Amino acid sequence: MADDAQQLLQFIDVQRVPVAIGILAGGLVLNRLALGFLDDLGERFGNHRLLFKKISALLRFSVYAALFAITASSVLVLESDALFALAGTIGVAVGFAFKDLLASLMAGVILLMDEPFQVGDRVAFGGYYGEISEIGLRSVRMITLDDNLVTIPNNKFLNEASASANAGALDCMVVIPFYLGAAEDFVAARRLIEEATATSRYVFLDKPMTTLIADEFMGERFVTVVRVKAYVFDARYEKAFASDVTERVKLAFRTTGIRTPDQQYRDLDMNQREARSA
Repeated sequence: MADDAQQLLQFIDVQRVPVAIGILAGGLVLNRLALGFLDDLGERFGNHRLLFKKISALLRFSVYAALFAITASSVLVLESDALFALAGTIGVAVGFAFKDLLASLMAGVILLMDEPFQVGDRVAFGGYYGEISEIGLRSVRMITLDDNLVTIPNNKFLNEASASANAGALDCMVVIPFYLGAAEDFVAARRLIEEATATSRYVFLDKPMTTLIADEFMGERFVTVVRVKAYVFDARYEKAFASDVTERVKLAFRTTGIRTPDQQYRDLDMNQREARSA
């Protein structure tokens, strides 16, 4: 091991190391400033936020690759023919030592090229759901709806299924279910739900809104389920949209007397008890 280290050190120009460190540090600082600038642009021009995030991911990969090439070429002494003979041995050793890291690196390149999802997408993967904040050299970072940061190795995405809610678009579909008693006026309920959805400040009306009605067996009784499928103008407001519509629908149901399954069957049980006692 010591002999291998000495053989490796003879191909490194120690005098160039400070210059290489300076180049590396300067490149990382400039990269951070550029990424911050792109993030600010994305927040300022919200309609193009995902585009700026995609540029940031590509820039990060490009800068890291360029810095590695520049630093290696400035430090290594490439004139010696023996370096090429040793390169294969070093490559195999490094490959075994960093095989997981290299696999994640190659997977990151594939993710950027294949684009199963992009930075800014809402993605479900491995039991987690949230916004992709970064596609890095080693891992993908996801911020869940509970504001937790989840780090997932890039190569995991090559072997497991992931689902993107918006697939590169700023808007995304939101499905909101409402449960009614089976005997309730579902036509009136549907009208109230559609009105609350269409007038929400978060709705994206350039895409169609759909309402579906079905009877489902829950527990020991049938209930009527009204599902509204509509688009929110920005995926970041997915939960705010669902909350806004749900709150106004519940208030409308209370005002018009439309009962949920528990209310309907609670009233039914009460009437049955009163009938038996009479």
